[in-house]
Amino acid sequence: MSITTRQGDGGRTRLPGGMWTSKTDPRMEALGTVDELVSVLGLARAALAGTPTASELLGVQKTLFLIGAECAYGPERAATLPDRLGPAQCEEMDHWAAALESRAAAPNDFVLPGETLPGAFLDLARTVARRCERRLVALHEQGLLHNPDVLRWINRLSDALWLLGRIAEGHSRPLHER
Repeated sequence: MSITTRQGDGGRTRLPGGMWTSKTDPRMEALGTVDELVSVLGLARAALAGTPTASELLGVQKTLFLIGAECAYGPERAATLPDRLGPAQCEEMDHWAAALESRAAAPNDFVLPGETLPGAFLDLARTVARRCERRLVALHEQGLLHNPDVLRWINRLSDALWLLGRIAEGHSRPLHER
């Protein structure tokens, strides 16, 4: 079986369950951004191989697949998925962010990413996470995503990634460095 089906050549794609939609459908925009975030987190994880942070990022990637399933299946069918993001994952994210915050030195200015490769990848992941959040909020506002825990979790993720970036850099280059 080939990965190339040619069925999407006209700009349409099939969602789980067989429904066809435009590749510009808001669900596809959200799914594509979730996929991009998973991939960028893979870069960060590879740069941090062998560290506890790499294991934590793997867990984040797996959770993003739950979010992708919710987007792909739509609100009615998402409720029947065997695994869904819920309050427990949001609470875990809160605890993780609090633990990271206790380890990260808060800069007094905006920081310029790029002091270390892992830090730069984490900052890139943070920006993609913010875009992903905007796509998920748009789905929610259009009635295509009903799970409020998805919005809570993705909002907290970008904060955690910012903190991880500061930790990975060890020091930050302030915007107004003298």
